[in-house]
Amino acid sequence: MVKWGILGPGNIAKKFASDLRLVPNAVLSAVASRNLDKAEKFADEFKAERALGSYQELFEDKEVQVIYIATPHNNHAELSIKAMNHGKHVLCEKPIGVNAKEVTAMVAASKKNGVFLMEGLWSRFNPAIKKVKQLIEEGEIGKLSYLYADFAFYGIGRDKDSRLLNPYLAGGSLLDIGIYPVFLAYLFLGKPQSILAASNFYETGVEVQTSMIFKYPDAQAMLYSGLTSNSQSIAEFSGSKGSIVIPTRWHEAQSYILKKEEDSDTVSLPTKGIGFTHEIEEVQQCILENKIESTLWTHKNSIELVELLDSIRKQVGIVFPFEE
Repeated sequence: MVKWGILGPGNIAKKFASDLRLVPNAVLSAVASRNLDKAEKFADEFKAERALGSYQELFEDKEVQVIYIATPHNNHAELSIKAMNHGKHVLCEKPIGVNAKEVTAMVAASKKNGVFLMEGLWSRFNPAIKKVKQLIEEGEIGKLSYLYADFAFYGIGRDKDSRLLNPYLAGGSLLDIGIYPVFLAYLFLGKPQSILAASNFYETGVEVQTSMIFKYPDAQAMLYSGLTSNSQSIAEFSGSKGSIVIPTRWHEAQSYILKKEEDSDTVSLPTKGIGFTHEIEEVQQCILENKIESTLWTHKNSIELVELLDSIRKQVGIVFPFEE
């Protein structure tokens, strides 16, 4: 059995814990919060063996092997490094760190302690996205020359101190949801030659709309994230022989549509549970094989992804108060 701990019992952790129940050989051993009452309620709902009233107790817990970190972005690095320094494997919710400096330090801690570390970028392990990648690599739609991906929802009606709108919590659309379109372009086309980006900002100082064009030698990717409205949230891949569309809320894909000339074929590839199951299975397999990183989403991948986000941020002027 692989014994898990959850650090930060918020909404994303609830979805994760729900899927953890569906994974063979996975046990929710402990949940930790700075508020013991919150931890106890979470533990009761998801049948955790123990509820802990501090993060330190989880780091020192003798039973827990791997910790899922589900706190706001701004303390991912600090908490992940502390966990790894206590010999724990870590799955840290995306973005794994706020900037490349943080992620580099996290990778160094993984190597120093000989423990597994992975960014919780669940879309990388989604069955439909993996299949689309395979099809494109096999030349099913010819040479990929155009990629489009967007992800937006209305978030500016929330409390100004909320995770999305508070600059001290590394709020804004880019790191929270813009990371998904950027990840997709990187996964399918690699690092771009150049990036064009433009952002709009909210009264709290956080960015709430960002449009991006990634330029490659023979391709372009058009990407968007925003908190000012909903968007289609689709992904489209076009090549010389056809196209593939992942329909709405592509980041949690359940199917894809292959279009070639007049033909259109919809293929269903549903996730197990909500979809966290697939990354959980990958983490557990890596731990059983004594790996410190996944071959599907490596430490290098996380560093290069955050470097792209850093480049966009520098171009449009996204700076968080704790970085100044």
